[in-house]
Amino acid sequence: MSMDEKQLTTLFLAQKIEPSEFRHMDHLRVAYEMLHANDFIDAIAQYAKGIRSMASRAGAPAKFNVTITIAFMSLVAERIHIAPQKCFSEFISENGDLLQKDVLDQWYGQDRLQSDVARQIFLLPNVDG
Repeated sequence: MSMDEKQLTTLFLAQKIEPSEFRHMDHLRVAYEMLHANDFIDAIAQYAKGIRSMASRAGAPAKFNVTITIAFMSLVAERIHIAPQKCFSEFISENGDLLQKDVLDQWYGQDRLQSDVARQIFLLPNVDG
């Protein structure tokens, strides 16, 4: 059974999704929904808390990365602002690069993005990559 973004987000916020079943597309769907339902700051806070909790429930709390989370949400929010779409499927068809897990590589070098500091606080991009 397929669920819409609101249903998925409700389950995400209630921590009723198994971490192993939460795929990259689900990250996008929840981010999209949260950014439509909340202001930017609240969306980031709720999303980050949910992802951090999911990583802990998966037994991998060190996988949570503040920089990736905020940069990813910022990129999705910017795309929504630039060209508002009527629905998620339209949004993703116009922003297919967001499906690539390495989409942030154009702003961040892997050493910076995967550093211990990036996991704890938001780091600004390094333009040189």
